[in-house]
Amino acid sequence: MDFTISTYSALIKTLQQQGFSFLTFKEFISESLGKAIVLRHDVDTLPGNSLEFAKIQADAGIKGTYYFRILPQSFDVKIIKEISSLGHEVGYHYEDLSFAWTKLKAQGAACPTERRQSFGLGRRAQGEEFEIELVEKGIESFSKNLEKLRKIVPVKTICMHGSPMSRWDSRLLWKYYDYHDFGIIGEPYFDVNFDEVLYLTDTGRRWDGESFNIRDKASGVGQQATGDENRHEVRDLRHGETQKLHSAHSTPRSLHPEPFPHFHSTFDIIKASGQGRLPDKIMMTFHPQRWSDKILPWAGELIMQNLKNIAKYFIIRINS
Repeated sequence: MDFTISTYSALIKTLQQQGFSFLTFKEFISESLGKAIVLRHDVDTLPGNSLEFAKIQADAGIKGTYYFRILPQSFDVKIIKEISSLGHEVGYHYEDLSFAWTKLKAQGAACPTERRQSFGLGRRAQGEEFEIELVEKGIESFSKNLEKLRKIVPVKTICMHGSPMSRWDSRLLWKYYDYHDFGIIGEPYFDVNFDEVLYLTDTGRRWDGESFNIRDKASGVGQQATGDENRHEVRDLRHGETQKLHSAHSTPRSLHPEPFPHFHSTFDIIKASGQGRLPDKIMMTFHPQRWSDKILPWAGELIMQNLKNIAKYFIIRINS
């Protein structure tokens, strides 16, 4: 069966046999020479599963990067410290624009499309005014939560949490702010050239889940994708240029340009690795709560993820 710990262990073993080095994301953006893989883990829920992954990697003599949300279902101080002590990188899985929107709603705020036009402002001006207000609240939340995590472990990189049920993409923060000013050296969606790095994610509990993927999409630096009408403009923090950022309303597209291969199952990746068909640079994103050798948790996650996929499929279609 796929998405089991034994399957994951087989994947790691095969990649090691092919001579890949395993770098944290912090290391990758500064020293990714030769054949290199980043094992990225989004700790959305069940942090104990992430600790199991971290121990498997430590036993194999390799490292990964673990992004923790600030919410109780992810933020486990003991586990965060233990994963860090095993030599892995810990980063902040931020979703602070969603937090800011929740607070503004509780205060009676409404999106510009829901507001009456007032104070002589047109809809566009109201939208810009609201966006700035939202981002100001979001950056306050980001700064506070980043400091909370840094009191436990060093944090040098961050990664956006997709928050698929939220209308807000937290990467909008970086339209107005520079994360380097917070002592952050990298964010995967901004600091990796996905024209050169194969991006694989288990979003949707499969490796080709584009149809169920709202925000966990990677596009090459400067790459203009067709069919994406609604995008935010965000500064490329490395080059001082403008980068196009996918919004929740983007039309689904390929996760990576040709000639990179596509895979459906973990067994497809294992087979391609054994045949030497993988490119030299890879980032793999895992959601460890999806992986288990225990039949009941495995089956429960399968059922829940299929239901989520249906919901996300219709959200994408409605907003496309």
